[in-house]
Amino acid sequence: MNKLIVPNLLNSLNSVLPEIALSLTLVAIVVFDLIFNKNKIILPYISIAGLVITFILLVSQFGISTTAFSVSETLSFLSLDGFSLFFKVLILITTTFIVLFSISSSEVHSCSDRHGEYYALIFGMVIGMFFMVSANDLILIYLSLELLSLSSYVLAGFVKTSIRNSEAQLKYLIYGSASSGIMLFGMSVLYGITGSTNLSEINTLINSPDGNQLTFLISIIMIFAGIGFKISIVPFHFWTPDVYEGAPISITAFLSVASKAAGFAVLIRFLKVTFATSINGSGYWQLIQFIDWQTLLILFSIITMTYGNFAALWQDNIKRMLAYSSIAHAGYLMLGVAVLSNQGILAVLVYFFIYMFMNLGAFYVVMLIANKINSEEIDDYKGIGYSLPLLGTALGIFLVSLTGLPPTAGFIGKLYLFIALVDANMITVAIIALLNTVVSLYYYIRVLRAMFLVKTDIKTELKLSVLNYVVLFLLIAPVLILGVYFGPLVNFAKASVQILGF
Repeated sequence: MNKLIVPNLLNSLNSVLPEIALSLTLVAIVVFDLIFNKNKIILPYISIAGLVITFILLVSQFGISTTAFSVSETLSFLSLDGFSLFFKVLILITTTFIVLFSISSSEVHSCSDRHGEYYALIFGMVIGMFFMVSANDLILIYLSLELLSLSSYVLAGFVKTSIRNSEAQLKYLIYGSASSGIMLFGMSVLYGITGSTNLSEINTLINSPDGNQLTFLISIIMIFAGIGFKISIVPFHFWTPDVYEGAPISITAFLSVASKAAGFAVLIRFLKVTFATSINGSGYWQLIQFIDWQTLLILFSIITMTYGNFAALWQDNIKRMLAYSSIAHAGYLMLGVAVLSNQGILAVLVYFFIYMFMNLGAFYVVMLIANKINSEEIDDYKGIGYSLPLLGTALGIFLVSLTGLPPTAGFIGKLYLFIALVDANMITVAIIALLNTVVSLYYYIRVLRAMFLVKTDIKTELKLSVLNYVVLFLLIAPVLILGVYFGPLVNFAKASVQILGF
């Protein structure tokens, strides 16, 4: 094995230059924080510089499909393909916005003495996510998942002055540790059955008729439970509302987009590489028939979107409402996976890219308003549309897009999802998803009603910095532009559908 690894080590390291750049940025943040302990204002700018360098290195990998850290000609730890590249770009964009959010966050500013740890932990999460979306081995999936999780546990409770913050951190840690343990046990059982941790090799081994199917089924369910925790699908969602409400808004936004994206990337790669036996002429996957994957995924997605939407109806805290909204969107995205085709994955990629802008935008406006009125209750948003017209209008655009109404980009995301469902003759499922969209309109309209249809005598003034205006524009522009001109995004997604390793 060493003879195979050593000659290719240089090529493998060259393939993970973006991850190396992120690691060096993390080290630079820690070193700068130690040397210049009293001057932390430059830390976010070091972070952004590191993200820009990482993006440049990613751009150089466009169009390249290769493997890294191979143990043989067919087995490798990392698959560097268009699919992983898409999610890495999405994670980088999200992280850049989160760093910009943090500069304006009063919650983050209240812990100014720990900014070094804050930005270092964010990069710890990003490194974990980068390896997750490329991982082609159970061990690497678990290690990268733990790197992501351990960093996020700390960040969820970063603001120690808040009781609900500490509660969110404790719940996240307990639920996360339990799900990681269940997932690891499932992986160990799968290894015991197949004798391998490589996804491609497991695919070959489980195609043989030998083996206990019940034990195999139990191991897969356990692994699925661990992934389900990360993407917040029912019944693995219990942590989401409490953690989203209690964590700093910048971290809540990060978990709702980047962490969920990494989880879906792992789920899709795990399904296709481990269980697909072939792809027919229409692009539909033929999976090993131990489990009726399509029925299982459809069931999870319908329960998740229905529960998320109906639970959101009764929420008075906007962060908690957006948490249940995030659960519902995980259900929509799961439908794209349930199609089990390249068209379905295309819909997931388009939806996720658009979801990133509209969800981050909603959380950013909530953060700016919370900085001023020190509240996240929907009742306290009364008249905001008149006293803070820019923020009220921006939040209105993001909520309309989250609903999936034209001419916003959210409509395009839902459109591609419904196209994939109709092409797969899943008409009933498409109707259920459409009805869920109607339900979601009600709780988004509640916020708009409070902002624009209820006037109060209280005058609220908020001075926005140039950075606030720039970030708002960068979030609103894609939501509006992609609603009418989405060709480049679809082309990028089409180029990213192919998954190496199968």
